[in-house]
Amino acid sequence: MGAMIVHNDAARSSRADSEASDPTPEWWRTAVIYQIYPRSFADANGDGVGDLRGITSRLGALAELGIDAIWLSPFFTSPQKDAGYDVADYCDVDPIFGDLADFDAMQAEAHRLGIRVIVDLVPNHSSDQHPWFQAALAAPAGSPERARYMFRDGKGADGAEPPNNWQSVFGGPQWTRITEPDGTPGQWYLHIFDSSQPDFDWTNEEVREEFRRILRFWLDRGVDGFRVDVAHGLIKADGLPDYTPPAEGGSMGGGGDAAAAVAEPAHDDAVADHHDHAGGAPYWGQDGVHEIYRDWRKLLDEYPGERILAAEAWVDPLTRIAKWVRPDEMHQAFNFAYLETGWDAEDLRTVIDASIAAFGGVGAPSTWVLSNHDVVRHASRHALGAENPQGHGIGPKSPGLPDQEVGLRRARAASAVMLALPGSAYVYQGEELGLPEVIHLPDDSRQDPTWFRTEGERYGRDGCRVPIPWESDAPSYGFGPTDASWLPQPDMWTDYARDQQSGDPRSTLELYRSALSLRRSHELGAGSVEWLPASGGPVLAFRNGDVTVVANTGDAPVALPAGQVLLASGPLGDGTLPVDTTVWMSAE
Repeated sequence: MGAMIVHNDAARSSRADSEASDPTPEWWRTAVIYQIYPRSFADANGDGVGDLRGITSRLGALAELGIDAIWLSPFFTSPQKDAGYDVADYCDVDPIFGDLADFDAMQAEAHRLGIRVIVDLVPNHSSDQHPWFQAALAAPAGSPERARYMFRDGKGADGAEPPNNWQSVFGGPQWTRITEPDGTPGQWYLHIFDSSQPDFDWTNEEVREEFRRILRFWLDRGVDGFRVDVAHGLIKADGLPDYTPPAEGGSMGGGGDAAAAVAEPAHDDAVADHHDHAGGAPYWGQDGVHEIYRDWRKLLDEYPGERILAAEAWVDPLTRIAKWVRPDEMHQAFNFAYLETGWDAEDLRTVIDASIAAFGGVGAPSTWVLSNHDVVRHASRHALGAENPQGHGIGPKSPGLPDQEVGLRRARAASAVMLALPGSAYVYQGEELGLPEVIHLPDDSRQDPTWFRTEGERYGRDGCRVPIPWESDAPSYGFGPTDASWLPQPDMWTDYARDQQSGDPRSTLELYRSALSLRRSHELGAGSVEWLPASGGPVLAFRNGDVTVVANTGDAPVALPAGQVLLASGPLGDGTLPVDTTVWMSAE
């Protein structure tokens, strides 16, 4: 795993104690938030699927890592057609994960350890097994039950053609035709994602009130906030006009490249909004979403303890995504422009500057993220030799497969840059172990809807969702008490297991621990970026407070500045910074 690292809260018994004793106002501005994908984190009962009790059993390891909060992907009642992002009951726990008592116990232990809990809310669509949708299928066209979803008549004399040409994120059309209760072909319903995930109609006040109820249910239970899934998708353009996305675009919207993501509009906001909406997908980033989140923000502000909203919104440029985090809307929005920027010093400097300007311009922190459950892990992505749009995934037949050694070296260096930046950072489970994308999954084990809806043309996201390794010689590498694993784990997990890395100063785990400790002690999250003269060409060099950060993204070593080394993502040369390496130094 090799690299050399040089490095020189009291438990909370209750939310009330936490709020009384927590000295950190607006904790979300600087927080390091760890994403847990519950089915792949830890399995307590041995059925091969991670669960809430498993999470509880491993929270101590996260406290030792030094994170501030956890974000849990959905654990609600669901048929699991899309790994829980198809919700049948928003106010209960799916039996595969446990029950509400297990959630309460997990949250209590997290709060005891000083870790806040953020849950994933999925407001764009429900499962087709949700009682509301089942009622809609049984009710006639034009009924209040159908008005909760996007039902429309088809085109043509007999309504046999879908209402428009929109294509699903997962492949195939966004429309599915139903059979009416009397057995005749009927209306069509909209689903941006799988046909088992019908979209709500957010122009309906009944839908809005239902989600206020859901928010209160979890806030009353003590959660610290919500990550909002597909936050840019809730409102569709009037008339549902035809639209064909660009071939190079990512599946969730956005431009798919750093240049598009940071480009500044050349005209005022009103004109820019009109231009972006006219030229972009009519189901992404419509202005009407902001009214919804202003309403939610008022609701959250009624609760003590600074509960937060974090947006998953794939829109370009950064000046537009900043609108999600204006003072009366959300607290954070994921910085996908940063995630999609390659390992290149000039591109990184451009996106860092644009991010700080855009988010700072509305008084919000930037969030930095490199991996999540929807993208190829950055330990592989940074070494790909071919274009790979978001959501497509990689598998054995993908072009430009990554070099594992190069990928890990760059991932460590990229993580060291990210964790030195001011604002909030997100860490996806397993990246602190340096886990690569699992490429060689058997075809018959794949479960992502993308794989099925594209008939294997796209591999989808299973490769970043494989259960993570805890102990090298335990069943399922410590994921659970048996060998069962909902996605097969590769043999190489032995080398990446947490117990193999713990205490090894060369390991990725210890790199993350050191970086998070230094980030906290030097207050980097609350700092600022000052570019240094050495920054340019293949070198990224900046100062944040009393820490100097230098990253070499080029193909030859560069001179190491004078000063004491605090942290290095890999072995240093004699007075030189090798390629694909980042160093933190005491500023002189």
